[in-house]
Amino acid sequence: MADPRGFLKTPRQGATPRPVEERLRDWNEVYPAPGIGRTLLPIIVEQAGRCMDCGIPFCHHGCPLGNLIPEWNDLVWRDDWKVAAERLHATNNFPEFTGRLCPAPCEAACVVAIADDAVTIKNVEVSIIDRAFDEGWVAPLPPERLTDRTVAVIGSGPAGLAVAQQLTRAGHTVAVYERADRAGGLLRYGIPEFKMEKRHLDRRLDQMRAEGTIFRTGVEVGVAVTGKDLRSRYDAVVLAVGATDWRDLPIPGRELDGVHQAMEYLPQANRSSLGETVPGQITAEGKHVIIIGGGDTGADCLGTAHRQGAASVTQLEIMPEPPGTRHTSTPWPMWPLMLRTSSAHEEGGDRVYAVSTLEFTGDDGKVTALRLVEVERTPSGFEPVPGSERDLPADLVLLAMGFVGPEKSALIEQLGVELDARGTIVRDGSFETTIPGVFVAGDAGRGQSLIVWAIAEGRSVAAAVDRKLTGVDRLPSPVSPTDRPLAV
Repeated sequence: MADPRGFLKTPRQGATPRPVEERLRDWNEVYPAPGIGRTLLPIIVEQAGRCMDCGIPFCHHGCPLGNLIPEWNDLVWRDDWKVAAERLHATNNFPEFTGRLCPAPCEAACVVAIADDAVTIKNVEVSIIDRAFDEGWVAPLPPERLTDRTVAVIGSGPAGLAVAQQLTRAGHTVAVYERADRAGGLLRYGIPEFKMEKRHLDRRLDQMRAEGTIFRTGVEVGVAVTGKDLRSRYDAVVLAVGATDWRDLPIPGRELDGVHQAMEYLPQANRSSLGETVPGQITAEGKHVIIIGGGDTGADCLGTAHRQGAASVTQLEIMPEPPGTRHTSTPWPMWPLMLRTSSAHEEGGDRVYAVSTLEFTGDDGKVTALRLVEVERTPSGFEPVPGSERDLPADLVLLAMGFVGPEKSALIEQLGVELDARGTIVRDGSFETTIPGVFVAGDAGRGQSLIVWAIAEGRSVAAAVDRKLTGVDRLPSPVSPTDRPLAV
């Protein structure tokens, strides 16, 4: 155990973001560079000391990766950061990603949170890995010998990267295919720079290349390389294509110029923030922006619009406003139903709850307003409140309503894999699809989920593929295809 009385005497203290007026002038991370671990080291040590080292550490179960949280908290408290980094990497290939992007279900399941504020697990995690990179402790781990087996991984998001790194280290020859010009999937072009600077992604990709993973970017699999080509060239194929088939809003005025999907807007903004010229870029500068959807993607649009100089930003959500504290319907250790305020919300804008969009109106083919109505939730759905219709000015509308599964691409058709009623790829208990030798990892099989689930599935799929190719169990497998978030 770290500090035996830490959770009694030390209050929770999270990381302090940069001032709003400062961070809105750039695209750098909200939290201070060069990393929480260097800037707030004494505070991080104290916060790690709040960990109770519980007899049954529910944080392990809240996190699908099974991160050894009490162990690395204790090691940080004892100033053994290098071993803490080793324990962190024992279960998580990319803690620098999860420490910045995961909403931390581990903290919701923290035993301290039963009666007090949870341990700042995310802050400790990202501090460990930032220090590990600073000190040069993160080095390539190439295999001692190579097998004669080859694997193709389609998609370079967190699930695909986890599959590739695990299988490369097991000695297989792994090629990762990515249709974008650079590897990283949504980590690169879907996540704004202010949430995770791409230098964190690039240095991990450099490690993977040094270990032997091959990256083939700018390749549209299903077109440049067919499903038949993959099956003839490789001993196994892993589909880690994500759930990028976005949910649309087919209402009057949808065709108007200025109504866009969030994932049309965010990748362009990311490229622009990194210094690229983006012809015809969708921008919020000087515009009244409406974001439809109250989740993380909507918050990413919000922070992006602020930095582009929007005249106003309003985020709409069909659900009623959540309570300020954990709701009784989601008791500990479940992920709590409660109001969450991201760094983007702290920067401005309005949030409007319990409303539904009826139509977009425009002039000369361009959107100028959005008509909404207040709704009440009933057992049969959402019912409009009579007389509550109103218009909001809108020069740019961004649809951030989630995703419904993987894109129905040529590759899916060529491989002949089966889809379920939700549109996700069917798989068995070993993550293998209905086509032998073809596996699926992450959101493409699970549906839209968290980054920790993507990495956990990537590790588990790597174990399944390795078992298929070698006949032995050598790699860790933290989750099964049917596992779901912690519930009571």
